[in-house]
Amino acid sequence: MDRPSPSVPYRRPRMLSPLREHLRDTFWFAPVASMVLITLLWWGCSGLDTAIVETLQEAGEYEAVTDLVGIADDAKTIVTTISSAMMTFIGVVFSISLVAVQMASGQFSPRIVRIFIRSRITKAAFSVFLSTFLLSLLVLTSYESETDPRLVTTVPLVQSILTLVMVALSLLLFVAYVNSTLRLMRVGHVVDRITWEAFRVLEKTPAHPAGAGELGPASGELVYRGRAGVLRDVNTALLVAAARRHGVVLRLLPRIGDFVVPGTPILAVHGGTVPRRVASAVSVGIERTFHQDLGFGLRQLSDIALRALSPAVNDPTTAVQCLDRIVQFLAALADRPLGAVAYRDRRRGGGTVRLVQDGPEWTDLVDLGFAEIRGCAAGSPQVSRRMLAGLDDLLTRVPPERAEPLLRHRTLLVQLVERTVPEAADRAFALEPDRQGIG
Repeated sequence: MDRPSPSVPYRRPRMLSPLREHLRDTFWFAPVASMVLITLLWWGCSGLDTAIVETLQEAGEYEAVTDLVGIADDAKTIVTTISSAMMTFIGVVFSISLVAVQMASGQFSPRIVRIFIRSRITKAAFSVFLSTFLLSLLVLTSYESETDPRLVTTVPLVQSILTLVMVALSLLLFVAYVNSTLRLMRVGHVVDRITWEAFRVLEKTPAHPAGAGELGPASGELVYRGRAGVLRDVNTALLVAAARRHGVVLRLLPRIGDFVVPGTPILAVHGGTVPRRVASAVSVGIERTFHQDLGFGLRQLSDIALRALSPAVNDPTTAVQCLDRIVQFLAALADRPLGAVAYRDRRRGGGTVRLVQDGPEWTDLVDLGFAEIRGCAAGSPQVSRRMLAGLDDLLTRVPPERAEPLLRHRTLLVQLVERTVPEAADRAFALEPDRQGIG
């Protein structure tokens, strides 16, 4: 089995990989899991507090129990303050965050909201904030009105210490969260994060071609029966296992990112039949995701650049930053096989092809990266100069058979500038390649 170049190692798909990615695209899972965890931790600390009191009572150390009650009463004031203030704190932080995300999505692209949702710092911060609030409520239920050291059953000392530790952790995460949110409003960080996500998709994509003609005619098709939406990803490990079990080869008919409606053929079966439930391994949602979509990163970079070049924004420097990353990503694909890829049923020994999945070709990705930006580049010499430099750099890296779309875009850009820029000196300046745009 062929592998990508060493700079982009291939990661074999896992059975639970789509589930893990879908949970990362939700905002509820991490806070709920953390609250369940803190409840279990509180239950353990409560048992430890009870065991400490029982041990001291059995040893006759009633004076020590009285001291613990006094310390716990002092801590109760702090816990009560935490309980009353934490939810207000969470509300204020969340309100400010929504404003920041709204500003960022309006300035760059609505699709960057998912960066905020998938941010580990954001989820960790809100998880710890909510867990601290819940813990303070649980600790308050453990306080007793009994002061007689012989009748006291528990003193929430360990629980109070845990609450103070959670408050300290909340403060640290708040600082990290504010820093992360401020970075979200900086175009350089957003563009870099999108590029990083795009390369993660590249790591998980097999780098070998799979010819559709080798499969022969299809013996059947599976039709999509769910709600209309965008094909987000497929559980490749599950489909490979099902194809191996039934001795067939499956081919995914639509590409990742295509919009499908009920009744759309979703899987072609070659060499036999499979149950209809196999189609449940295909995930359809309301928007595209990065999980298996090789072109989604270029789509977002192009969207940010187009918004930056609109008359209302007029920010060609942001467009140049997007072009930098588009060139970077395409350079990584310069000599990499693209198009349909095949998934085999064994890691070693070659194995048998069990799943064929169509992917974007080199021309598709080049058009996605340059076509729309090129149409808006005539009025900005900074953008046209950077695009020409990027196209020239890519032409030195790609094999001859991949030069045609790059030459086409270069020719069209030159023609656009010559047609729309009246002054000869301005035309010459706009058509001079420059990696900085206007360095």
